[in-house]
This record gives sequence, structure tokens and C-alpha cells, in this order.
Amino acid sequence: MAQKDRKIGKKRGSRTCGYGNAKKHRGSGSRGGRGMAGSGGHKKIKMNIEHPNYFGKRGFKRNPRIIVRKSIINLSDIEKKFDGLVKDGVIKKEKDGYALDASLLGVQKVLGSGSLSHAIQITAESFSASAKEEIEKAGGKALVKD
Repeated sequence: MAQKDRKIGKKRGSRTCGYGNAKKHRGSGSRGGRGMAGSGGHKKIKMNIEHPNYFGKRGFKRNPRIIVRKSIINLSDIEKKFDGLVKDGVIKKEKDGYALDASLLGVQKVLGSGSLSHAIQITAESFSASAKEEIEKAGGKALVKD
């Protein structure tokens, strides 16, 4: 490339080299620091207005070791898997209907979503009110295990 065709303007002798006022061509000092710099000092008012909850803590977290999570099952799940559970011997046929011990399924609580088409006597640690209602409506019993 010929020397005279190169488009490099070095701006020699122009004092600010194309940056306008000299103050505009400094490092981050021209804008009060980079990023969150000064958020606790000279930019504190801006932080309080734009991000009021940035500093400090709020609320609490429960210790996961003390949270008790019960394993649950819905009546709709029992109804869906009914034939398989009878075949596996989890639901036993009795003279007045069927019997299911929820602990055999590893379940502590029975919930009332769905409905039953069979009279089943279900034994579990706890039941929701709607589950008891649905079980009794189908002709079964909800027995709470001690």
C-alpha cells in the first residue's frame, strides 16, 4: 500500500487527539469508577433510588434438617394403579371390599385429588379432609395409623 493512501490520522499537535475536552479521555475516573464502584459512598443516593434493596438481608431460610416432608399419594393415583396394586398384593381383597396399607407404598399422607370407584379401606398416618370424604363416598374407610 502506498504511504499516501494510508488513512491514519495521528492528530499530531491537536492537544486532545480527537477526544474533545481532556477530561473525557481519562480512565474510569471520568465516570466515578467502573460498575458498582462507589455504591456505598459517592453513588449511594443513586443506589438507594435505583436499587433500594441491594444492601442488607431480608427474611430467613429454614434449616433443611428440620423440615419434615411427608411422602404423599393422591386417590387418582391409587385408582389409576388399582389393578397393578391388586396383582402385586399391595391392595388385598377382603369380604367387604379392598384393603390398602399406604406404608407398603412408602406413603405417609393420602390426598383427595381424584375419586375412587372401589370401596377401599385405606390405612395411613394422615389424610386430607377431602381424601376422607372421597373414600367414605366410595364406601370405604380411612383409618389413621398410630
